[in-house]
Amino acid sequence: MLTSNLWYRRAMGTLFRVVCSCNRNAAAILLLAAVTCFFFPTQAAAQQVQDAPTEEVVVNFAAGRVVIAVVKDSILIGTIENPIEPGTHPPIPVAMNRTRAGILLGAVDWFSPSSQLQLARLDTELPHLHGHFAASNPHINQVQTTAEATDLEALGQNLFERMNTVAGDLHGKLDWPQAEPVAQLILADYLQGYGPEVWQLSFSLTQEMQRLDYYDTHISHPAYLQSWPPEKGQPHTLLEFQYPPENAAPTLLDLLRQKDPRLEKLCASDTKMREVANQFLTGQSGKITAADATQFLRAALMVLAPPNARQTMASIGLDTGFDWILRPPPEPKRATSQAEEERPADAPSLLKGSSPQ
Repeated sequence: MLTSNLWYRRAMGTLFRVVCSCNRNAAAILLLAAVTCFFFPTQAAAQQVQDAPTEEVVVNFAAGRVVIAVVKDSILIGTIENPIEPGTHPPIPVAMNRTRAGILLGAVDWFSPSSQLQLARLDTELPHLHGHFAASNPHINQVQTTAEATDLEALGQNLFERMNTVAGDLHGKLDWPQAEPVAQLILADYLQGYGPEVWQLSFSLTQEMQRLDYYDTHISHPAYLQSWPPEKGQPHTLLEFQYPPENAAPTLLDLLRQKDPRLEKLCASDTKMREVANQFLTGQSGKITAADATQFLRAALMVLAPPNARQTMASIGLDTGFDWILRPPPEPKRATSQAEEERPADAPSLLKGSSPQ
């Protein structure tokens, strides 16, 4: 019977590889179309399929923290990579239009080492997905105009469809944590007549067994959560998102409240730093200038970043639009298929009751 091995190594994040037994001559991997082709052969043909070369798909994750500060006339976005795997990507703000940026966390990079094909690079595809709107009902927030609500929902729908394209042909049993999203999209923007807003769109992975050892894999419609503006009476302060969500580190705001020695040293060295920190602590971020907030966040995130972790920072100005403060560094050249490490002998299998191939 056809088998597929899916495995990961988990530290504070996840990398999983998909090894699918399929005939390469009959099942070509299509760029930006499908992860791979799976067959469910008859018993007579099973051995022949099993003896065929395997096709591997590597899915790398964007992992780390995203800190957003909505300050006077600007939205600041700072990100820190959590380098839990050699193939981890840093969270990167992507300009989707003049006043909107998206940061995709989780499964962003789908790649076939053997064919050297990029199957999907979802974070860099965001502007394209954002530009292809579709009608959607009902609207998320009746405060927004119909066009604005449809815009947000259409982006969620387009990303949902794109992810299902690359994940829908995974038919082995995945041992994916039920409560953990496979991807999250953080959106920050200014809306005309509404002001700054921040949304979190979460995508889950589900499977349905169709027959023995054969599953249909689906990405769920996104769950929408609006994080900004805060509810009436709630403080206007820092927002933070981390992926993976399990065992999340204390947020920057929590560390300020706890008087973390690293941040206390930073604030003690500059009265302006102390003033900005106090304004975040007291929920008065709207009184902080973009220049002062930028200086504070750059220094604070540098203190929190693990060694060699990549960082980025961008701003969305009410008048100036999206701009880089700290551009993402160039990505390292992708390893060739020969350089891809073999699966460790003791690596856990995500297939229930399956032995490593």
